[in-house]
Amino acid sequence: MIPAPRFVEAARSRGFSLYSGVPCSYLKPFINCVIDSPQLHYIGAANEGDAVAVAAGAWLGGKRAVIMFQNSGLGNAVNPLTSLNFTFRIPALIITTLRGEPGGAPDEPQHELMGAITTNMLELMQVPWEYFPANESDIEAVLERATRYMDTHHLPYALVMRKGTVDSYALRSRPQKRPTFSASCPCVSGSPASASRAEVLQALQSATRPGDIMLATTGFTGRELYACGDSDNQLYMVGSMGCVSSLALGLALAQPNRRIIAVDGDGALLMRMGAMATIGYEHPVNLTHILLDNQRHESTGGQSTVSHSIDFCAIAAACGYPQVAHATASADAGRFLEQERKGPGFLHVKIRPGVADDLPRPDITPAQVAQRLRRFVGGHP
Repeated sequence: MIPAPRFVEAARSRGFSLYSGVPCSYLKPFINCVIDSPQLHYIGAANEGDAVAVAAGAWLGGKRAVIMFQNSGLGNAVNPLTSLNFTFRIPALIITTLRGEPGGAPDEPQHELMGAITTNMLELMQVPWEYFPANESDIEAVLERATRYMDTHHLPYALVMRKGTVDSYALRSRPQKRPTFSASCPCVSGSPASASRAEVLQALQSATRPGDIMLATTGFTGRELYACGDSDNQLYMVGSMGCVSSLALGLALAQPNRRIIAVDGDGALLMRMGAMATIGYEHPVNLTHILLDNQRHESTGGQSTVSHSIDFCAIAAACGYPQVAHATASADAGRFLEQERKGPGFLHVKIRPGVADDLPRPDITPAQVAQRLRRFVGGHP
């Protein structure tokens, strides 16, 4: 077994400063050590997929990140690993446990199948892996192989942690309390759903400042933002539905002096609404979360979502967003973005359905979008 601080310090010396994940008893000493370290930032994600997106955002912001979770949650991470990290060529160091290891110690029945297929799943996703080091003498070589691969291929690398790999480490720190906020949501002018998606995006673009970064959720939102005007400070999400707010969180924490604007959709937000709780707790003052709500999955045929029965502003306030508002006109969306605030801020914008028949698709690849955004913030490709 190895002391948790030994691996953590070796990883820190190679630039790994942000960790995000979901706990596992195998990971307990490792996570505790990271939480206690004043030089590291641990983000407890609502689920494993959110942790992947947070780490991806951190990399876009110029920081190396580590994702940690139990292998039973690997399924939750499949979507962003295959359609965010692979598609945009975003590396991350994955540490997944091996509960239910074939031939290993007896474990709970729910781990039997995943224990048998964990490494096969990684290989199927084209994620190279090796076992987490069990001896101190192996740590540097393992990290060297992992970082060399990630720097060369811009893709994730996984370490599979067996039971009893890391010495015990008792958590010394305690969670920091965060203030709660009123769930009031001030309405603004404009008739119900008077604006189109494109009109709101144009207003938001006009209200951005030099240095701002805007991330658009998957579907028509990203395509319409591109049609409004392509720019190095914009990212158009494809796949990884529901992950744009977690991506924005990682980017906001990596780039605290830049304003990060996450433009979400109602179907996407409902898919991973737990991310709002993480954002509220982490409380990035430079993050603005904007929801464009037309009450449907428009890019897949216009099927209805359940957003018509949801009070998104109340949810945002309850999750810890200190400033929430509702808008139905594009001008109000622009004014919300122009206001000085210490966020995270949340704006719910009702929009009318509809999209232009000739809506273009970006002629720049997702990987190129990621690389140019990383250059925009001063990171290295």
